[in-house]
Amino acid sequence: MDGQEASKRKRASGAGASGNMSRGLIRGAARAISERWERARDAAAAAEVPYQAAMAFTDLPVYQAMRRHRDIANMLGIANPFYRSHDGRSGATTLIGGKEYLNFASYDYCGLNQQAAVGEAAKAAIERYGTSVSASRIVAGERPLHRALEVALAEFYGVEDAVAFVSGHATNVSAIGVLMGADDLILHDEFMHNSAIVGARLSRATCVSFRHNNLDALEEALKANRAKHRNALIVVEGLYSMDGDFPDLPRLIEIKRRYGAWLMVDEAHALGVLGATGRGIAEHFGTDPHDVDIWMGTLSKTLGACGGYIAGKRELIEIMKFQAPGFVYSVGLSPPITAAALAALELLKAQPERVARLQANGKLFLEEANAAGLDTGTSAGYAVVPVIVGDTIKVVKLTERLLARGVNALPIFYPAVPMKAARVRYFITSEHTPEQIRTAVAVTRDELAGLSKQGLALERAVVRMVAR
Repeated sequence: MDGQEASKRKRASGAGASGNMSRGLIRGAARAISERWERARDAAAAAEVPYQAAMAFTDLPVYQAMRRHRDIANMLGIANPFYRSHDGRSGATTLIGGKEYLNFASYDYCGLNQQAAVGEAAKAAIERYGTSVSASRIVAGERPLHRALEVALAEFYGVEDAVAFVSGHATNVSAIGVLMGADDLILHDEFMHNSAIVGARLSRATCVSFRHNNLDALEEALKANRAKHRNALIVVEGLYSMDGDFPDLPRLIEIKRRYGAWLMVDEAHALGVLGATGRGIAEHFGTDPHDVDIWMGTLSKTLGACGGYIAGKRELIEIMKFQAPGFVYSVGLSPPITAAALAALELLKAQPERVARLQANGKLFLEEANAAGLDTGTSAGYAVVPVIVGDTIKVVKLTERLLARGVNALPIFYPAVPMKAARVRYFITSEHTPEQIRTAVAVTRDELAGLSKQGLALERAVVRMVAR
């Protein structure tokens, strides 16, 4: 019995030793695997290039450029001419810091923003619909006011339909972007508004800029490029916002037909300005509005509101309402803004004498400016007349002096206009009096003559030194 018991204990002891060994091997293998994984992880981490901290906004090139400009202005004692706060409504006159100025910086061309009927329409819309439609129109933001405005716009232009956007800039971006693609060609005047140029770039179409109002250059560009592309779009303005001139619409229509292109006309500054009743460039030339494929405009100038619109064929408008991102994915135009624009349009139709008065004022301003020896460029003397100075520092100093003399007009310089084409831009309205116009021109003439050439030369030297 003693021998058998000893044998059992020996076998049990051997089995235990074997189990302990197996567990030890497993633990060792696991430890080795873990160590190899940790070494691999550490090696990978060592091989990674660590991310840099996000750049501070102050280090962005665009901000650095702004800082340089601000430093130069401060060194020369030039105040910022932009973002001046106006008290109350701005019309032919305006209040800045409690002082009244002659105002040539607002584009309320026919004075409709000042009319009680427009304000009352906005108030009534708030009472009925609230301040917002609280949804995109495709979802739950559609209101009867929207269609009333769009029908009125289409009738005013003499086309099939129209659609209103919440932003004039987004109108051009979205309309061009949804119609044109990578296989297409866009030809635009070199002085087109930024919104059209951005829309053209985002469309991925081939973009060709032609010299301002040079339709021979447009034809050359079409001859060289049209056959290579599926669709072609010519984009121009009805009245150019920086120069106050306009294109030859009848010839544009002939060109677009010959080359199988669409024609888009941006009427932001032409509605209420050109034509006997303010119907724009088509009325001015007596052309059929159907000959223009795409009419674009804004609600913020003559119509005293905010937003933009596209007008034309019913199929075009259907594309906009279901495919244009700036329309589909934006809240619907607010009720008070819609009602104000509609009321202003109704007043414009009922009171064409406003257009006649505006045109007479624009002509007077141009005649007086030319008689004073001021350079008005190619302005046709409607609602926009520039006084071209050339030098950026000089034009900013000029507007400072104008303000000191009671005239509010703003400087325009690169990149809004070409280098060495800096200017004071005057917006003329139907509400300006002949006396106000003559005063503004006389003050501009006197202050421009009074700027010291020697002082400006010194200041330009300072700019060059700082720029280094």
